[in-house]
Amino acid sequence: MLRLRGNSPATVDEKGRLKLPATFKADLDAFAKEEGTGGSRHYLTSLDGRSARLYPMPVWEGIEARLAAIPSTNPAKRRFLEVTAYYGSEQVPDAQGRFVIPPILREAARLVGEVAILGQMDHLAIWNRGGFEQRLAAEPLSGEDLAQLAELGI
Repeated sequence: MLRLRGNSPATVDEKGRLKLPATFKADLDAFAKEEGTGGSRHYLTSLDGRSARLYPMPVWEGIEARLAAIPSTNPAKRRFLEVTAYYGSEQVPDAQGRFVIPPILREAARLVGEVAILGQMDHLAIWNRGGFEQRLAAEPLSGEDLAQLAELGI
């Protein structure tokens, strides 16, 4: 089971390349290895254009399998697929372990320079560092959030 946790700062270079910190790279590579190739495949996308999400391909394919069971007429499914396809791309890291963030996603989420890479258990969230820090200040974890989590046994 994949368990990505914590925060690891990184930098997106002028060509839009992101090198994953070693803290996440080994776990992702082991989980996303493509049988027979020795390489790892991932899906990079966004749900809102504010941040990116990097899924190991087995995790993303699990999401796709659950979506396949939902009728194609479901508006939430359609919107989810449209957004994730618009921002999305399959990714195979280069020889140096870098991922290229496509220009559409890079511009929308302002993924240039310093970024925060956050472990989200089964995927990584990638945020513009300054933007994420502003969001943390504007949207702190509230007492209501903690109460909801307590109801779920957390």
